[in-house]
Amino acid sequence: MENTNTIFALASARGRAGVAVVRVSGPQAFPCVLQLAKTLSPPRKAVLRTLWAGGEPLDQALVMTFEKGASFTGEDVAEFHLHGGVAVVQSVLLALSKIDGLCPAGPGEFTRRALENNRMDLPQVEGLADLIEAETEAQRKQALHVMRGALGEKCERWRIKLLRAMALLEAVIDFVDEDVPVDVGPEVLELLTSVRKDLLEEISGHAASERIRDGFEVALVGAPNIGKSTLLNAIAGRDVAITSEIAGTTRDVIEVRMDLGGLPVTILDLAGIRESQDEVENLGIGRAVSRANAADIRVFLVDSLSDTNKFGVDSKSGDIIAIGKGDIVDSSDFSVSGKTGRGIDALLAKISDEVSGRVSGSSSLIRQRHLEAIVNAEENISIAIEKVRLGNDFNELIAADLRFSVVALDSLIGRMDIEEVLGEIFAGFCIGK
Repeated sequence: MENTNTIFALASARGRAGVAVVRVSGPQAFPCVLQLAKTLSPPRKAVLRTLWAGGEPLDQALVMTFEKGASFTGEDVAEFHLHGGVAVVQSVLLALSKIDGLCPAGPGEFTRRALENNRMDLPQVEGLADLIEAETEAQRKQALHVMRGALGEKCERWRIKLLRAMALLEAVIDFVDEDVPVDVGPEVLELLTSVRKDLLEEISGHAASERIRDGFEVALVGAPNIGKSTLLNAIAGRDVAITSEIAGTTRDVIEVRMDLGGLPVTILDLAGIRESQDEVENLGIGRAVSRANAADIRVFLVDSLSDTNKFGVDSKSGDIIAIGKGDIVDSSDFSVSGKTGRGIDALLAKISDEVSGRVSGSSSLIRQRHLEAIVNAEENISIAIEKVRLGNDFNELIAADLRFSVVALDSLIGRMDIEEVLGEIFAGFCIGK
């Protein structure tokens, strides 16, 4: 259903800037340009105009218009590229608010209209949200890949193959009392096997995609006074943790988020693990063990590499062992020191190599919702494949299984009722997007 109201908002960041962009979308977008700029610019061409309100000039701005069907939202859109002073922006927003038929946009409302007008599918909307939030190069690339429609294109290819298989089965069902000269089983099996293979590849790469989006956790594990907090401060380049010669100084989890090789990594400084009679310290130790076990990688800081004590923490593949306080320990083994910086670059390189290896083979499934839909589709296709191998007596049941798979894919790209999902997505969008 076409929107009858016209929305407007600041589409660039708030605060003073060189340029600020105010976006207007809806049937009154072009009339509001005429009212403020007095003339309408040719579509998709920037023109310099003085904006007026109440007989007073507001600003000299670049004005652009985009016709319905050729804009981000799919509606008539106008953009005012203003000088980025706070007072300038406020004056233009106030002038727009006084025009009949215009109202301020809500969070993500421009993008929602793009979805409603089929300018984007649901995964593209989610990719756009992630692109806005991206902090690292890997996050940017992944979000842009999805925003450009990669997942939607895959879903459409799978859907076409499933519909072809359903059509073949329906033909056999419709002519069950007649001699059907062609056995559709082999072609149906080939179509379903091809789609299932693709779905399994996407499922296997989801964990890597999720880590790119949410980041890795690396826990510093060791006894008290082994140099964990000093090391964290050196990695962060600032004092984020209190350091002291008194054992048990760190009692809570201290986190530093950073970019390692384009991937988001959070370094965790945990309480030193030891036996203690201090109730508060024991709470910190319990939390430390729990977070260390849940982390993606553990860096064990020890007195010597012959030290097999892992402090009650599970050691896993990819964990790193280093001698702590490398500035005062005479050893040829790998050691680190937050005081002198010894081994820090090598440690970060080890972590970077490990996390980079774990994200190879990532898929287009960047959210849990995507994974659940694909798993649902794959499970129904697997059931259908087994029935195809049993023969024509199961054609109606096979067709039903494939319909469930198509429904799962349709829910993924937003062809079904997804109002609850939309509410969650757009709640996190900024005004003006």
